[in-house]
Amino acid sequence: KKKGSSYKNSGEIYVNKANIRQVYSFVDYIKGGTDINAFIAIDFTASNGDPRQTSSLHYISPSAPNQYSSAIQSVGEIIEDYDTDKFFPVLGFGARMPPDYTQVSHEFFVNGNPNNPFCHRVQGVIEAYHGCLQRIQLYGPTNFAPIINHVARFAHENRSGDKYFILLILTDGIITDMPMTKEAIVNASILPLSIIIVGVGNADFDAMEELDGDNVRLSSNGRFAQRDIVQFVAFRDFLQTGHTDPYTAKLRLAREVLAEIPEQFVSYMKANNAVPQPPKDNIALPQTANIAEN
Repeated sequence: KKKGSSYKNSGEIYVNKANIRQVYSFVDYIKGGTDINAFIAIDFTASNGDPRQTSSLHYISPSAPNQYSSAIQSVGEIIEDYDTDKFFPVLGFGARMPPDYTQVSHEFFVNGNPNNPFCHRVQGVIEAYHGCLQRIQLYGPTNFAPIINHVARFAHENRSGDKYFILLILTDGIITDMPMTKEAIVNASILPLSIIIVGVGNADFDAMEELDGDNVRLSSNGRFAQRDIVQFVAFRDFLQTGHTDPYTAKLRLAREVLAEIPEQFVSYMKANNAVPQPPKDNIALPQTANIAEN
């Protein structure tokens, strides 16, 4: 506004240099062919209950899937849409292993084949899971760190931005190595990795919420995570009820599972100056891509 006859202006700004940077979205990278690799990890600890008892979260009923099978099916189908080759390495933890059942393993392959630990699509994961229950003994404790470190090693070898890793952990939520898990997550926060933890059953999941650093950034030994890489979902909140049709329940679950993946993905790419490749005609976007972006 003019202040008087001698008024010229309130100051001048001179821009010596300006950079225009393209802002890329999660979908831009998917269209460009970024390779997404999903790992699945299943909790085989004794806190899930004896699989021979109907009260167990691992009980295999001839008439209905248990909560682990339901979670693998429901969440796995969402993740499968994004996995490039639809082959999942499936890991287990917290069980005694054959032949003598004296050693507890916190990092074993569910299909029993360390030379080829991949399961094809979600149905292959469920079949391997059912078969594994026949071979192992549920035990404990519930340690997440070995599984996280296992997948982090793959992510560490692929930091250029052409690959991104997702670790899906299915657990009853009673974690026993919290300090080591926090350290593993903080270390992994600089890598192309996101972790989705799905709580199965009706346990107290407060510890899982702590790992999901939405409100307070996760730290370990005075070191803070570079970025939030954990999303926690309580599966019981999305079980179909008489008031919820299957499509709506699955849509709500997809929104929750994918709520943070795009931001976590893009934050890694941006921090590492990784730009997407030009769109490829032969790549079909997953059905939930729009959900992930919104």
